[in-house]
Amino acid sequence: MARAKRPAQGERRGISRRTLLVGGGVGVGLAIAWGLWPRHYEPNVAARQGETVLNAFLKIGTDGRVTMIVPQLEMGQGVYTALPQILADELGADWRMVGVEPAPLSPLYANQLLAETMSEGAVPDLLADVGHWTAQEVATREALMITGGSTSIRNFEPRLREAGAAARALLSQAAARRWGTDWATLDTHDNFVWFGEEKLPFGELAVAASSEEVPSELPFRAGTDHRITGLPKERLDAPGKVDGSALFAADIRIPDLVYASVESGPPGARLLSVDQAAAEAIPEAQIVLRNPRWVGAIATNSWAADRAVAALSSRWEVPDRLPDTTSIEVDLGNALDRGETQAFFEAGDLSGPFAVQGSSARYVVAPAPSAPLETLTATVRIAGDRIEVWAPTQAPGLARAAAARAVGFGEDQVTVYPVQAGGGYGRKLEMDAIEQAAVMAYHSGRPVQLTWSRLQDIRADKPRPPAMAFLEGRLAPNNTISGWRSRIAAPNALRQVAERTGMGTRLFGGERSAMTGAQPPYQIPAIAIDHVPTDIGVPTGAWRSDALSYTTFFNESFVDELARAARLEPLSFRIQMLGHNPRLARALTTATALGGWDGGPAGSGMGLAALQAFGSFIATLVEIEVGADQQIRVLRAVCAVDCGRIVNPELVKQQVEGGFIHGMAAALGPKLDYANGRPTARTLGDLGLPTLADSPAITVELIDSDEAPGGVTELAVPTAAPAIANALHSLTGERVRRLPLRIGGSAP
Repeated sequence: MARAKRPAQGERRGISRRTLLVGGGVGVGLAIAWGLWPRHYEPNVAARQGETVLNAFLKIGTDGRVTMIVPQLEMGQGVYTALPQILADELGADWRMVGVEPAPLSPLYANQLLAETMSEGAVPDLLADVGHWTAQEVATREALMITGGSTSIRNFEPRLREAGAAARALLSQAAARRWGTDWATLDTHDNFVWFGEEKLPFGELAVAASSEEVPSELPFRAGTDHRITGLPKERLDAPGKVDGSALFAADIRIPDLVYASVESGPPGARLLSVDQAAAEAIPEAQIVLRNPRWVGAIATNSWAADRAVAALSSRWEVPDRLPDTTSIEVDLGNALDRGETQAFFEAGDLSGPFAVQGSSARYVVAPAPSAPLETLTATVRIAGDRIEVWAPTQAPGLARAAAARAVGFGEDQVTVYPVQAGGGYGRKLEMDAIEQAAVMAYHSGRPVQLTWSRLQDIRADKPRPPAMAFLEGRLAPNNTISGWRSRIAAPNALRQVAERTGMGTRLFGGERSAMTGAQPPYQIPAIAIDHVPTDIGVPTGAWRSDALSYTTFFNESFVDELARAARLEPLSFRIQMLGHNPRLARALTTATALGGWDGGPAGSGMGLAALQAFGSFIATLVEIEVGADQQIRVLRAVCAVDCGRIVNPELVKQQVEGGFIHGMAAALGPKLDYANGRPTARTLGDLGLPTLADSPAITVELIDSDEAPGGVTELAVPTAAPAIANALHSLTGERVRRLPLRIGGSAP
């Protein structure tokens, strides 16, 4: 479908009823007409004394300090380094002079790529382009600055390169006026504009540069001299985290601050009663607040607030049937066997391959906890008709709306100050703590800092949802897969997140997110994949790699089963079906060459898994052992990664290593059991997270590529579990189809 030509930013065109209805229907016409409305967004970056704002992503001080404005939440993944490195490279800045600030809320920082991804399935495939564009427009106009989906580099690299090139042009124009020469002949590097051997510092030119006009065509830097893209530059967030100067939400200190703690009830429960007298008997406790879904206490210190909440001995009215571990699995099984399916993907004719008997398997994946080091936290101050919020939020616009909604204010009355997060990867999309802190600040009349206790964070967690799958495969005479059929029962966690946070009123689609990665990356002539939406009675949420963490386990484990059925070693079996996917094939051959792949014979202890996601490709080889205590231990892992052009190789390696450990923790940790609607775990120790002693030697090999950058923060998570499961089969002959993995846990 041809796309309507959009006007230049700020250009005005007339809107009539006829233009509104142009296209394949009112919805399409509205999308097209919406693009014709005039709009122009100016940077709202604050400049300190001596600083000059050159564009929405950059300001330069008279002292030469270059400050990059970062529109994504730093939660350990390195965006405070990678994003500035892109701009600094294009600008020609000296890395030693570069600093960062979180971006204010603005349409200029919208994550359009994530919005486009979330819109998948919102409209028929014929209108996919219109659906994507509409989602991008919604994200921009609603200033949806969301961090997630491994989209930071992919979404912002073009804009940051443009911002750097534009600033370089402005500085060069200002310098050219002094030298009386053509600005296009000048060069920039090391924080100077150069004219032969002469140079002028950025700080001296910034004010004059801000009055210049950005050229209609931006020349981007060429060559390899004085470039920093692709170099392992030092993390800009590291010094503050090492010396303690980095501010997290729980570090905020403002006058008259009090501290709060809360307890939430089970899903669907309502508060019946509390022992308020016992809580108020705590010497430092000041106020007890009741809410139908939670109860809280305010005190002069956080320890006293926690003690006061515990003393409340809250009693809850609960639904007749609260889910537990058994009921959750029964609900999944019933849905898988008898539930109404939704077609996710179909290709080819299945009647031929499935006319003969083949292989089939049933897989089960348990819920996985979030368990970030930093629990949910927020600091809120209400002064008159203004609200200020300090929070580690992945969606500051939605956080602003949540705070306003909680106390009946308008969104324009709320200011959100994003601070760094101590991990999260989806958990920091939730707004509970922000809403609760706002309510407490409103009723107490004082600034409130709410930090969830570890017990509260675990019991009120929104875990990665459980899932169950039935897969069938047929082999062709040449021992490739001729037919593949899968049915997956799982809740749609991201849809739940959207509904809880208000994201669903701004973006469209999201129904397909529960099946991301369900289509195998191999050439298979006939495929049918169905989703069975399932209600398990437990709220679920975003998680690092989301649905990929279970669909990859299903697919890569079953591919390994089919390889064994074909009596082929798993690498060769995969490679023969990747003629259309050379990047994934190269990742597989690289990982196996580096890891000394032995073919995975009986007793080997080696296993493989591969994944194409986020515009990147990864293959993981692991080697394991089983101890006398029947515990599975990963000895080493090799990850070969093709993520396109690389901004900072050390950041990529850190994220791949961390992602593998994250996936390994979910694969080998204790099962997250439920009773009365809540996890039975009470401490981090109960979750059995890996320690340094449990961590294997991890080798990360980065494959050179000139392709567009891909995402890496979540890339290695999904490959850990199937690689370990396949290694366990090669070691013991047992095929375990249940996560977490356990010896003797083969029967779903």
